[in-house]
Amino acid sequence: MGLRHFVLSAALSLVGAAGLSVEADAADRVLKVSLQTELQILDPIITTINATRVFAYLVFDELVAIDSEGHYKPQMLYGWDVSPDRLTYTFHLRDGLKFSDGAPVTSEDCIASIERWAKREGFGAQLMDAADHFQALDPKTFVLKLKRPFAFVIEALGKPGHQIPVMMPARLARLDANTAVPEIVGSGPFIFLKDEWQPGAKAVFARNPNYVPRSEPPDGLAGGKVVNFDRVELLSIPDQSTRAAALQKGEVDLLEIVPYDYIDLLRKDPKVTIGKQPAIAQNMIAINVNHAQPPFDNPLVRRALQVAVEQTDVMAGLGLPADMYRACYSIYMCGNDGSSDAGTEYSRDVGPKAAQKLLKEAGYKGEPVVFLHAGTSAVLNPVGSVLAEQLKQAGFNVDLRTSDYATVAARRLKKSPVADGGWSVSPLVMTGIDLVNPLAQQMVSLNCMENNPGWYCDPAMNDLLKAYSQASDPAESKKYRDAIQAVFHNNVNYVLAGQFAAPPAYRSDLKGMIPFSFPVFWNVRRE
Repeated sequence: MGLRHFVLSAALSLVGAAGLSVEADAADRVLKVSLQTELQILDPIITTINATRVFAYLVFDELVAIDSEGHYKPQMLYGWDVSPDRLTYTFHLRDGLKFSDGAPVTSEDCIASIERWAKREGFGAQLMDAADHFQALDPKTFVLKLKRPFAFVIEALGKPGHQIPVMMPARLARLDANTAVPEIVGSGPFIFLKDEWQPGAKAVFARNPNYVPRSEPPDGLAGGKVVNFDRVELLSIPDQSTRAAALQKGEVDLLEIVPYDYIDLLRKDPKVTIGKQPAIAQNMIAINVNHAQPPFDNPLVRRALQVAVEQTDVMAGLGLPADMYRACYSIYMCGNDGSSDAGTEYSRDVGPKAAQKLLKEAGYKGEPVVFLHAGTSAVLNPVGSVLAEQLKQAGFNVDLRTSDYATVAARRLKKSPVADGGWSVSPLVMTGIDLVNPLAQQMVSLNCMENNPGWYCDPAMNDLLKAYSQASDPAESKKYRDAIQAVFHNNVNYVLAGQFAAPPAYRSDLKGMIPFSFPVFWNVRRE
């Protein structure tokens, strides 16, 4: 080979190697994630789907955020002042806050966002019932005037559950709260790349160059949200064995919930880490019951459903180690200071056989029970199969409708009769952090609200929630919390089906993962 050919060949080899290096580096800057449900709905206050909450924390931010120990900290706010009579709250925004389109975040934006959220969320509705008015004093300062004491103003603005009070431009927040916003202009650390969105299959996010993180270390949802990846991709992988294999091969970096049948296998893989969950992050299976349509418009039929569920069998269906699940009949989760036994007397005799007598006494005539079964969910697929069988054994005429979770979520919004595309029951996964405060959890706080799938309504509940919001000491708070739970069980708002841990699994080269009830993508980096 001549010298010129040798030099040219070497040069081409270097160019090729450099190209491969650039491609590898680019791949390292992308975080690929598989959630347990598909992203279908983008507006954070329209739905309670967990994928939408993950989406919300990617592209939006809140005024207040909760840390890993349940304390509420300023997030978009620099801080706040409270008057001695606790009827006036003055809020101060941080410097340099911008939306993803580059426009500054102002007091008017925040007021409009809070008011929009409160029209669709129970905690927000409770706050607004106590409020007299909001007032913008200047672009970075606004005031909330209360007409009566409300003990949970800060907790409401930092609500970490579903339908969270995210900040968006006033021009969007002032649109109809019952219709999803037509564009996504966020206040958070990432930008949603809508042109690359494949609903139910893939969603892509890029680092938001306009986002200004706080200076404190990250802690739960609070602190500095420093982004170390250029892109985050949410990928739908319905088959659980495929998900586990993709994680082992490095085709995805993180599984929101580890497939339970693969825990032992993945624990043996040094390239995979099974995450740890703080106590507040455990989960509850709850059956969403449609009170608006037969047969569950009949409270006696709802009570038969309540008794039909044997929690231990439902939890065993997950295939978890025995120390990772338990029976629990408290709407505030079990194993914590807020747990309650109020209204749980029925739990002493449960199971399909116990329910048969109640179903007969209720006058059930074999009406179809349309059971929405999310076959693509690592959690809802196995528990749904067990629950459906328990209902059949109890005597219900179960019409099992198996689909992906996005289809389940869309159908849950329909209030129409089952013959016209409606539904009867739908198991859901709820995280403990969403349940500890009755004013914030969807199983009681959405009482008698039209935008509440299931449409439970008990007038006694509203009075109890209002009294709880004004409770002046721990003993009084506990009294109302117990009464709220008792009314919940008596009306059978939902049916509880067991408490369990649902840890994530991720590639071991990811460092800085923040343990929480759901995945967040700041602070994490690849090493």
